[in-house]
Amino acid sequence: MRTLYHFPLCPFSRKVRVVLAEKKLDFDLIVENFWERRRAFSALNPAMQVPVLVEPDNKVLPDSYAICEYLETIYSENRLIGYSEVESANIRRLVSWFDNKFFHEVNKYLIHEKILRYYTRVGAPNSEAIRVAKANIIPHMEYITFLTEENMWLAGERITLADIAAAAQISVADYLGEVPWDSYPAVKDWYALLKSRPSFRKILNDKIPGFAPPKHYAVLDF
Repeated sequence: MRTLYHFPLCPFSRKVRVVLAEKKLDFDLIVENFWERRRAFSALNPAMQVPVLVEPDNKVLPDSYAICEYLETIYSENRLIGYSEVESANIRRLVSWFDNKFFHEVNKYLIHEKILRYYTRVGAPNSEAIRVAKANIIPHMEYITFLTEENMWLAGERITLADIAAAAQISVADYLGEVPWDSYPAVKDWYALLKSRPSFRKILNDKIPGFAPPKHYAVLDF
């Protein structure tokens, strides 16, 4: 059986989980508390980062970008990275935006301050860092609004990896109660489409000890 090492509130793990489900590939999940730096896990990925995908033939694939590219190449029936060179380039550009810019400007602060500090017991969250994340999410919400003005999805008329990468990041911030939904109805409508997909619903059932999501978090039509 295919196995994915993940952490429930890792947006990159969530991205890979949705891609696997969109491609209708069965897989088992193993929760990896990456901050514990287990020796056995370091053998799979010396970078000590999730996700890591282990294929049925024991092929080990770390890094969400590499995993998604691999899955798109090997299981190409349901294309998520485009059908033309220009479309694919645009999708990859948007994936990079959310994997890098959104993560480093928003979720990196939220995960470190709210989650990792709690589990590693190194002190209370830094309120200034959280304020930075709250401010930084605004231009991203505005950008998603712009992208959805002409199309239902971020890169055109169908769901792509760009939507999955963006929704994976948004879902983590939403679990932690840091998405200003009321100010961005277009983003809310777009995200509701993602939430309603079977590939996304299992993620909405994730719970981690010590943190309860907002009441709207798992509601499909919120």
